[in-house]
Amino acid sequence: MTIAALESLSFGLARMAAAAAGAGHGLTLLTRDRSVYRHELDTLPDDAPLSVVEVDTFDLAATRRALAALPGLAGLINTTDTWSVPAAGLAAEFGLPGPDPEAVRLLRDKSRVRELLHRHGLSKSPAVPVAPDPGCADEVLRTLAPPLVLKDSAGTSSRNVWVVRDEEELRAALGEAAQQALVGALFAESFLAGPLYSAETLSWAGETRLLGVLSRQTSRDIAVREEAAAFPVALPPAERSEIEAWVGRVLRTAGHDSGFAHVEFILTHHGPELVEINRRIGGALVGEALCLSLRTNVYEAMIEAALGRRPRLMDEPLDHSGAACGFVLVYPDRPGTLAGWQGLDELGAYPGEVRWYPVRAPGDEIHTVADQRGCTGMVLAEAATAELALHRAASAAARVRPVLVADGGP
Repeated sequence: MTIAALESLSFGLARMAAAAAGAGHGLTLLTRDRSVYRHELDTLPDDAPLSVVEVDTFDLAATRRALAALPGLAGLINTTDTWSVPAAGLAAEFGLPGPDPEAVRLLRDKSRVRELLHRHGLSKSPAVPVAPDPGCADEVLRTLAPPLVLKDSAGTSSRNVWVVRDEEELRAALGEAAQQALVGALFAESFLAGPLYSAETLSWAGETRLLGVLSRQTSRDIAVREEAAAFPVALPPAERSEIEAWVGRVLRTAGHDSGFAHVEFILTHHGPELVEINRRIGGALVGEALCLSLRTNVYEAMIEAALGRRPRLMDEPLDHSGAACGFVLVYPDRPGTLAGWQGLDELGAYPGEVRWYPVRAPGDEIHTVADQRGCTGMVLAEAATAELALHRAASAAARVRPVLVADGGP
């Protein structure tokens, strides 16, 4: 029997394949670009129960044919935002367990989610649709006062997000947005003051369990770029309970009733306020951090849900004795052709079982450093607490410098 993954996050395939094997299934990855997974594929053992089928996953008919050719297809997994809607539709077509495609379509639209939660009193800000045109600034300002945020309703990897502080910056951002290829539609929402976190959750039949809270650091640039994260954040019990209750209400209202979710929020003066919902396990090294911290392969819960079974992780006691993790994203200082990295040979001198996870390879072209597309790799470190782990990861990552061809690379 086979479980198919319609694309995936860049990291986690090895743990996902091990979880599928534990359930008695092989895992088949359908991908249009296997180089995205080069680190995972290069480090898999030769006998790993993972096969790769290369197909244009943007071509629904071709993807459907590839799925139909798999022997004993028992489940379909998707851990990306980009392919979440087609994956839900294909699971329904093949009679496989999976989320309601309409619910997935709603969650893929950040503007609709914001407006829905605003109507239910779970978001103080409405969503204000706006054309990417500087002349439309007044439409936004009639409803929202700066500071505010402009974003693509279907954007990923923090691309096409602008934080604006006044009318002049709003007009400039609208002009920049007009030059971008937006995936969805542009809208505005209120800026939220406070530190950024994400709730890492697992749901089944409308019940949600908080697995932990991840801290997140972003750049100070006007275009938001993720820089670092750590898990699990040490929260006072009352605050953790408040966040767990809040995220459960948010996910129920938004129609997410099963599977992992990665819910970004700002912890404001008045409690948690939603940034966005991703109906998947967290990206980057969040899945690895969950596994290490909770001393379990959390991808087993993903496999169980894909097979229509209540995940055991919903009921098992959470083991908090594992290592806390911090990781730092490593960017070059400008676009260019990547030649390699300096400093990787120094990482072993740092405390915390420091590990390097490459995202790019020498020869890759870095087209932008304004968002996560410019990330060349990540440094992960362990410690007794998320705070210490992040300090260790940051100190080690400071020694790693991406080298561009113009810097003297080959």
